[in-house]
Amino acid sequence: MKKTIINTLFVACAALQISTASAQLQLPQPSPKASVMQTVGLTDITIDYSSPGVKGRNIWGDVVPFDKVWRAGANSATKITFSKDVTIEGVNVPKGSYSIFMIPSKGEWMIVVNKNATASTDEYKQDMDIVRIKATPSEASNHERLVYWFSDFNEEMTVISMAWEKTMVSFKVKVATDKQAAENIDKTLGGTWNMYNNAARYYYDKKEYDKALGYVNQSISLSDQWFNNWVKAQILAGKGMNKEAYEHAAKAKEMGDKNLDGFFFKPQVEKALLDWAAFAPKKKK
Repeated sequence: MKKTIINTLFVACAALQISTASAQLQLPQPSPKASVMQTVGLTDITIDYSSPGVKGRNIWGDVVPFDKVWRAGANSATKITFSKDVTIEGVNVPKGSYSIFMIPSKGEWMIVVNKNATASTDEYKQDMDIVRIKATPSEASNHERLVYWFSDFNEEMTVISMAWEKTMVSFKVKVATDKQAAENIDKTLGGTWNMYNNAARYYYDKKEYDKALGYVNQSISLSDQWFNNWVKAQILAGKGMNKEAYEHAAKAKEMGDKNLDGFFFKPQVEKALLDWAAFAPKKKK
């Protein structure tokens, strides 16, 4: 009896050890999860996908059949999320999450954005498509694993590319940064000189000098600071008003040298004064 109990305990302990070892066993996934995010202007774009490997296989026309709907990744749906409204190749797409499907062929591919963000290939329904665009694949350097990335992006647009094996396909996404920034400026300008100054800097960077000048003048009228005088100097120089630009840069230098909180654009201001020295007021004899 005693021997039977011991044997039973031994078997139970062994089973527990095997179960624990199995629970702790971690192995790499054949198609690991991946995610890539890019802020374009004021819009966050995120792509969540699984990344299968080539593993010596013939991908196009074999692993991924031609002329059939493909989830553009592995395991679960490939999901794309926009934090604000966008346009994809001219098609308006409201903010939210969507699934990406592709239909590869020997010629043009079809890129599909579907309203069902979690749809598998079997669950895909064409009447849920919000975007269907044609794209011509191009040859790429070898990618053992499928990958998505963003390229050629600025404040207004980005190109999203998918590559696997030696094939790449891309599509363009545009955002409404100018409109969104203008709306934000209108909503948040509450009378502080710094907000108006930031608005002026934004339009200066856009080379919309008249708008920028209007905002910086409002900023200075609220509080005459070295910073907004320096911004005004740059705007005036952009408009070709170099004499006035020099005067405001000189004022910024004088005020900045007395500023206890820091004159953080001092090198730029001093360089501008040297560059614009020919426009300095003539000294009276």
